[in-house]
Amino acid sequence: MKQTSTEIKMTHAEAIGLLKQHDQSHVLQFLERLDSAQRDGLLNQVAGLDWVTLARIRAMLKHTPSDGAAVPVSGIEPAPVVSLSADKQAEPRATGEKALGSGQVGVILVAGGQGTRLGYDGPKGTYRLAPLSNVSLFEIHARKILALERRYGAPIPFYIMTSEGNDAATRSFFDENKFFGLSRERVKFFVQGTLPAFWPDGRIVLESPGKLFAAPDGHGGILAALDRRGMLADMQARGVKTLFYFQVDNPMVAIADPVFIGVHLQHASEMSLKVCAKRDPAEGLGVVVVREGRQAVVEYTELTDAQKSARRANGDLVFKFGSVAIHLFSLSFLQREAAAGLPLHQAHKKVGFCDEAGTLVKPAKANAYKFEKFIFDALPDARTAVILEFAREDEFAPVKNAEGDDSPETSRLALMEKFARWMSSCGVLVPRDAAGRLVHRLEIDPVYANSPEELKKRLPPGFSIHADVLLK
Repeated sequence: MKQTSTEIKMTHAEAIGLLKQHDQSHVLQFLERLDSAQRDGLLNQVAGLDWVTLARIRAMLKHTPSDGAAVPVSGIEPAPVVSLSADKQAEPRATGEKALGSGQVGVILVAGGQGTRLGYDGPKGTYRLAPLSNVSLFEIHARKILALERRYGAPIPFYIMTSEGNDAATRSFFDENKFFGLSRERVKFFVQGTLPAFWPDGRIVLESPGKLFAAPDGHGGILAALDRRGMLADMQARGVKTLFYFQVDNPMVAIADPVFIGVHLQHASEMSLKVCAKRDPAEGLGVVVVREGRQAVVEYTELTDAQKSARRANGDLVFKFGSVAIHLFSLSFLQREAAAGLPLHQAHKKVGFCDEAGTLVKPAKANAYKFEKFIFDALPDARTAVILEFAREDEFAPVKNAEGDDSPETSRLALMEKFARWMSSCGVLVPRDAAGRLVHRLEIDPVYANSPEELKKRLPPGFSIHADVLLK
């Protein structure tokens, strides 16, 4: 979309002065060759820069190792994890259900990504994944929220963070699909922020003569975006007190799980995390640790190989549990963290740029630095936090890669195996072949049943499986 002159926030002279003050005068080196729309766009980018954050970035770059490698962490130990057996879940479930029934729970979905790694052109949430109905990730998630609203008789506001690159397409997809049965008034979209890429000497990278290279500021950017886009105020106005947070690529997630909510509330927790056993030592999941007396999440890239593979006497990994971006927050904590801000993380990446002649260059190796904020960096600031274990096979099968682990194939199979366990718990014989594989495809729409308990109430007497089953 072209910007008009009425959108200009900064004049040429103002931009020159500001950029000179911050040693970034090169940003306007091609200004005279730009047309009016390109010039307006560049000036608006300059006007939108957060110079306080950029000063932090430049200070970080001065202390960055020449190879850009992350510095391994030390002085950490595994954080305590709560494990609840089935017979211990009734009380927290009742507490969570009360909160859901009172309309005090909202849902936050991080959905700014594209389906590039899947070989898919479009927002990842529009990727069609369901085993039989072939509905999208967005529909799977939305139908779970609709099921909760119907079960508990209370509204659940749904806040969806998009990116500049997929916001319009995401909004259109929801509109075309009539919001999957949800109230339009309770589905709120907001765009995450961006941060420029930087050369090692602290200069901002130009992607083209008329454009700064800017990338999404990470899932931690959600705090500033919630505040800047008015979502925190909206939550306050709706009486929401607890927010369930998850990412779009996990169709197995138990959205607003009442047991998780109950544990969070019973502990008066400001931030709670769900964790599961890692698939193997090298799996790319952060781990929850205690460092300097406070709980924190350490990225897998910050662990040494020895830390990743260390085991206890019983054979378990020392850092056994991985964080999968399933969180609960109190609204007051989000408000406080939005005002305080989060740390920045840097990554040495291949960044396309224009050279001194204005020619576009695609580098063959990492050449510049991108910066992100991570939502889990809020954890050390939480006065009270709870880490709850969950069964991976029930709640986590993300879609990240086109093939292999965490692919559409493995995610669909995990979904069907979950539905098969629900069927078996209801006394239904689930046919399998000699190798133990499912003979028929299975799918259960969340609105039909969102738990094995609900399924047992809905299945007709004598129900049996003789072909593919879609319960909707």
